[in-house]
Amino acid sequence: DARGLPVGQSLHPTYEVSPRDAAQLLSDAGAKAVLIDCRTDEEFALLHVTGSLHLPLHEVDLRAGELEIDDAAQVLVICHHGVRSMKAALALRAMAQAGHAPKAAATARSIAGGIDLWSVAVDPKVPRYERGPGGSRIVKS
Repeated sequence: DARGLPVGQSLHPTYEVSPRDAAQLLSDAGAKAVLIDCRTDEEFALLHVTGSLHLPLHEVDLRAGELEIDDAAQVLVICHHGVRSMKAALALRAMAQAGHAPKAAATARSIAGGIDLWSVAVDPKVPRYERGPGGSRIVKS
C-alpha cells in the first residue's frame, strides 16, 4: 500500500512505523530520527541501511545507556522481518522509563516488516537476504 505495507497488513502506530513512513522521518531535515539496527553482527556486516546505528538485540540491555540520542529524536528500530526490532523497541522503552537509556527511547518504534520489507518498499538497492544454518546470504529477488 502507500505506506509500504503488504495489502491488508495492519500495524499498531504506537509501537510500529511503516517502512515508507520511517524513510520519510529519516530523510526529513526538520525531523530528528535515528535508526537502530538490532540484527546480529553477521547480518549487519552483510547489509544495512546507511546511517543506521548497530545495537544487536542481545546487547540492548547492556548498551542502551551508551546511545547518544537527542531527547526530541524519534527512535526507529529495524531487524530482518520485524520481530526482533519489536523486542528491542519494547526493551528500549522500558530502559528509558527506568532511566537507563536516552529519554527518546521511551517512544521507540519497530519498522514493520524489517529490512526485508524496506528493500521492497523503500530502497531496492538494499538487497534481500535469508538466514540459514550456514549463515546469512543475499538472495536474488
